[in-house]
Amino acid sequence: MKKINIIEEGPFKDTGHGTLWVHDSANFRIVNFNFKAGQQLAVHSHDVDGELSIVVLSGEGEFLGADDAAIPAKTGDVLVCPIATPHGIRSITDMRVLVTIAPPP
Repeated sequence: MKKINIIEEGPFKDTGHGTLWVHDSANFRIVNFNFKAGQQLAVHSHDVDGELSIVVLSGEGEFLGADDAAIPAKTGDVLVCPIATPHGIRSITDMRVLVTIAPPP
């Protein structure tokens, strides 16, 4: 077993988003991304089979899709999609998200 407190260990950065690798195995990957207000993870996709979930732990922003389509995202929201679907995140306030990818690319 492994325990990690992402609130205590997950960094925020002034330039670019903060990243904390929570878990990485052949079965799934868990990553904590922290964005200061106005930061974003550009829309991208992965050319593999699998699924992705993004959980907003705190803050507000937008889930981004193809053609920069935006879906409002706030604390408690969960986005689930195939990993090949274009996805990204834009923060409005400081924002913490937890991303799970299964299986990892």
